[in-house]
Amino acid sequence: MIYVVLFFLAFSLLLYVLLAGADFGAGIIELFSSEKNQVITKKTVYRVMGPVWEANHIWIIIMIVILWVAFPAYYHIIVIYLHIPLTLMLLGITLRGVAFVFRHYDAYKDKSQIVYDWMFKISSFVTPIFLGMTFGAMISGHIIDSSEGINYTFKALYIDSWFHLFSLLTGFFFAALCAFLSSVLLIGEAAAINKKVYVKKATIATVIVVLIGFITILYGYYTAIPFVIDFIHNPYAIIAVIISAVLLVPLWMSIRKGRRILSRIFAGSQVLLILIAALVPHYPTILFTSEGGISILDNIAPDSVIKVLGISLLIGGSVILPGLFHLLKSFKMIKILERP
Repeated sequence: MIYVVLFFLAFSLLLYVLLAGADFGAGIIELFSSEKNQVITKKTVYRVMGPVWEANHIWIIIMIVILWVAFPAYYHIIVIYLHIPLTLMLLGITLRGVAFVFRHYDAYKDKSQIVYDWMFKISSFVTPIFLGMTFGAMISGHIIDSSEGINYTFKALYIDSWFHLFSLLTGFFFAALCAFLSSVLLIGEAAAINKKVYVKKATIATVIVVLIGFITILYGYYTAIPFVIDFIHNPYAIIAVIISAVLLVPLWMSIRKGRRILSRIFAGSQVLLILIAALVPHYPTILFTSEGGISILDNIAPDSVIKVLGISLLIGGSVILPGLFHLLKSFKMIKILERP
């Protein structure tokens, strides 16, 4: 049953990166657009994502619950030593949701709309950065576990663990990945006259993702981060990265031919391969402290708890996933039955 729980943990992570990533990316694209294109993006985003954006964050809630119940050792380290970036991330999600609603549904239109616009764009950009920084902190080896009773400063425990260059690079990498996902999605949703705008955005985002990814790996190798060194020497990780790069060719062919479904499948497959390259070769050690790697299978919950959690996830998944599919299809986020 432990593998059922691990599957739902990984599956929730994938869906959150894909769905919430595209959601965050829409605000990033709007932030780095001209005033004219911002208006176009704003209208497109409300039409496409407006009815479904609230459902995206259910997956991070599921991940938190799974970690809390099944893997208390991981949950303990993450929520204590990384509570600052996590709090800033949650604040960003909240502010973004408030701005998203009020700048569209506010009955009275005045200069406050400017504040909501900037709140939406800035929080859309900053929130995925803090998400990426949290993951960067988890694999960097900078976290100091003070459970042994040794006295450390607040800065050493709760700032230095996540506020460093490798973590920041990881954060910008995830933000660029969000912009890439969103631009691919918006290409298939925009009017014909506006498609070139998002094709250009997707091109720029792709270049930035590759560039920042390369710099992050290079810096991690130069500073001898164990996770990165293991990543470079792991053949499965390298193969996954190569396949992800090769998929850029059919992705852009499908974009040019206007095949919305195929372009989204290829973009999603690239994200899946990136996650596989980052997590699968290192399983079960996905968190590194200054003392070394920690297996996610260490100090897990009792078998009785894992069994109940696994059954609950299976039952909940059988209800949530069909409902999510119907929701996305109803609002034409999934267009399986439509011709390109």
